[in-house]
Amino acid sequence: MNINFSQIYEGWKNNLFPSAEMKPLIEETAKDRMEICNSCSYHSKNHSTARLDDHCTHCGCVLSAKVRCLSCTCPLDVPKWLAVIDSIEKEHEIKNAINGK
Repeated sequence: MNINFSQIYEGWKNNLFPSAEMKPLIEETAKDRMEICNSCSYHSKNHSTARLDDHCTHCGCVLSAKVRCLSCTCPLDVPKWLAVIDSIEKEHEIKNAINGK
């Protein structure tokens, strides 16, 4: 299993403390992704599991954080959703566009 701690941090940061300028993009992305995850066979609601949270049984991630990680891609071999931001430069580009720069 390949664990990317920077993406885990990003997902939880965006879940708990999203920046004001990025919050609309984060929440819209999370909404779209969660709709996809809710219909996925790997969603924990479709399995008997000891965990009480909604999580992906393929990668183990908590979905409320995973779907808010803008640099994350669905972990399946054929991803159901892709990263929105794939670099720091792209993040700055989006922030500048939001701020009208």
